[in-house]
Amino acid sequence: MKLTSPAFENGEEIPAKYTCNGEDVSPPLTFSDISAEAKSLVLILDDPDAPAGVWDHWIIYDMPPDTREVPEAAEPCGVQGRGTSGSLGYQGPCPPDGEHRYFFKLYALGTVLRLPAGATKADVERAMEGHILEQAELMGRYAQ
Repeated sequence: MKLTSPAFENGEEIPAKYTCNGEDVSPPLTFSDISAEAKSLVLILDDPDAPAGVWDHWIIYDMPPDTREVPEAAEPCGVQGRGTSGSLGYQGPCPPDGEHRYFFKLYALGTVLRLPAGATKADVERAMEGHILEQAELMGRYAQ
């Protein structure tokens, strides 16, 4: 399974447009080589370099398994989880200090989670246990 973006390569800088210093819209994403056995997809964006611990920027679960792209500035079909800030939907990179790494993580699951909207990343990760068929990751960097 692959997760890529036409906006930046793995390990490269995320363009400011997709951050709090720009338009703060989600970057375009492309999904490929997803298992035919997948029943749903999960997309998580987090920052492990945040001073207070991992900061969750975007959580979407129960995405249709035939999803192959997320257009720029779009929320994919699925259920929105609640990020660390308490909000739903995409919240772009906005590091308070230095350069941070931002991990877009895509999971193909053999089940549909059926969690209520607003579940936390911890809720989603618990529900995913034992159901992950495959996963892919795209890392971008950003510094203000």
